[in-house]
Order: sequence, then structure tokens, then C-alpha cells
Amino acid sequence: MAITKAAKVEAEIEKVKGKISEFQTRLRELEQKKTEIENTEIVGVVRGMNISIEELAVMLQTVRSGAVPAPTSGHHGQKSEPAPAPDVEEDTEE
Repeated sequence: MAITKAAKVEAEIEKVKGKISEFQTRLRELEQKKTEIENTEIVGVVRGMNISIEELAVMLQTVRSGAVPAPTSGHHGQKSEPAPAPDVEEDTEE
């Protein structure tokens, strides 16, 4: 008995569903690994600050309240100055 086209497509669908399930599992594993790495990095940064847990809580509350702006760059506690504008003359067509 020959396999119908519909049966072949159904088999392909099941195969793809299996791969999707495997990829979803792998995605969850990678997301969890990323979170664990980020948490480890955060702990390292905080420990490197040499402040007590109470001081850390106060500092975070101060930032959260808006009294001190939170840093937006990836530089841990370092403020960066904006790059100076290049000295370039604008071309104007007249």
C-alpha cells in the first residue's frame, strides 16, 4: 500500500513538532544559563563594592526613588562623558 501525500505531510508535521519541542527545551535551558551567569556577575560586582547589605539596600532604594539617576551604560558605576562632536563642516548646496 502506497503512502499518500497527506500521510507524508502529516509525518513531516510530526517531525517538525518534535524538533520545535527540542528547540523550546534548549531555549529554556539557555535562558536559565544566561540568568545564572548574569546573577553571578551581579554578585561579583556587589561583592567588589565592599559595602554592607544594608548600605547596598539604601543605595538601591535611593536609585529607585530617583534621587540619584541609575547608570545606563555597562560601566559599573563609572560615568562616561559624551564623545565630542567632530569638527566637520556641513556641505550646503546652493
